Amino acid sequence: MPDFAEPLARLINEFKRLPGIGQKSAQRLAFHVLRVSREDAEHLAQSIVDVKDKLGLCTLCNNISDSDLCPFCRDSARDPKVVCVVEEPLGIIGIETTRQFEGRYHVLHGALSPLRGVGPESLRIKGLVERIGQGEIQEVIIATNPTVEGEATAVYLARLLKPLGVKVTRIGMGIPVGSDLEFSDEVTISKAMEGRREM
Repeated sequence: MPDFAEPLARLINEFKRLPGIGQKSAQRLAFHVLRVSREDAEHLAQSIVDVKDKLGLCTLCNNISDSDLCPFCRDSARDPKVVCVVEEPLGIIGIETTRQFEGRYHVLHGALSPLRGVGPESLRIKGLVERIGQGEIQEVIIATNPTVEGEATAVYLARLLKPLGVKVTRIGMGIPVGSDLEFSDEVTISKAMEGRREM
């Protein structure tokens, strides 16, 4: 690695700590910051500090929020009887882009992973059970990721929540629209076959 002035080298190292950013990308970002005006650099720095200082978690669903309740929980037009469970706040964005779901959310902040020491007590499941106990929720849609951890979390939640008297469903998974069967792995095809529906 070339020798950079200490402040620039430190900035490159900080950028490298971000997910998906390698040495070259970190250098590009650092040199971009070096080229922009001081005012633009201060705006970037202040935005980073504001994210740490001004954001927290919604007291109802655990989504990222700048107030007690996130925009989805505050929205009276959304159906409180249907709750979609996601692993991370980013999962909400994927569902919202469809413009199809009009219910509310619950964010677990992770998935079960015994190998990494993540058990049910590490996830934000208690709040979901309490919400169901209040009697308003009729359906829980489990939208955890289609990974080993996500599947284990979905199975655990289904076993935990069904006895509480709510309908528990899992999002459909399988072959993406626009792809070919020949490029799909056996797990994807298996899930597609399991999730088939009558036409």
